[in-house]
Amino acid sequence: MKSDPKSRMAGQTFQCPSEGVLNNIQVFSSAVSNEGEVELTLHEFDHASKTWGPAIADSRLSVEKKDQAHWISFELQPVQLQKDKVYGFRLKSDTALIGIGEAATHALQPFSGHEWSSRSNEQGNFFRYFSLAFKVEMCA
Repeated sequence: MKSDPKSRMAGQTFQCPSEGVLNNIQVFSSAVSNEGEVELTLHEFDHASKTWGPAIADSRLSVEKKDQAHWISFELQPVQLQKDKVYGFRLKSDTALIGIGEAATHALQPFSGHEWSSRSNEQGNFFRYFSLAFKVEMCA
């Protein structure tokens, strides 16, 4: 997230598969070059206009070298999500240099969500053929 000093944010959108309470989002850390604090914010997301809503949950944790090649768990205050609604999370760090695992697909089968990157809280870039490696834990 820090290798390009102007590209400090990454994220992922997803369509919620069922109604339930979310309390945890995990991302796969493929590399940790610099340790530091990483912030995750969860947002409602307008898929049509590609607009992030205000944060509805957030979490901060310190990433260490031992977290490389492991799932990193961001514990959230419980938040109710609605079935079929689109949400997204954003990751930001001013100090950590981490690689987030991702998957790629081809033009005939794009992902339903979008991977996102930005230099700040601006619009940024969305990618349909890439997805961050993430898990969303919900209780029905």
